[in-house]
Amino acid sequence: TIHDNVLIGMGSIVMDDCVVESNSIIAAGAVVSKNTRVESGSIYAGIPAKKLKDISPELTKGEIERIANNYVMYSSWFKE
Repeated sequence: TIHDNVLIGMGSIVMDDCVVESNSIIAAGAVVSKNTRVESGSIYAGIPAKKLKDISPELTKGEIERIANNYVMYSSWFKE
């Protein structure tokens, strides 16, 4: 289950039965193991993904939107 306002980085894998709570970030290339609960307002990275740090509520929305907008921009580079 992936909740609202979540950023899943490029190349990341989220395995079965995971819960990715709102306002969280999965770093690019991370592998979220089966049955993992990603805490709201946190960043997870690595193989297997582990919590790196909490994101302050003030930064959460703006940072996730900024990164998502960058991904949209990058995708335009590959359109023909």
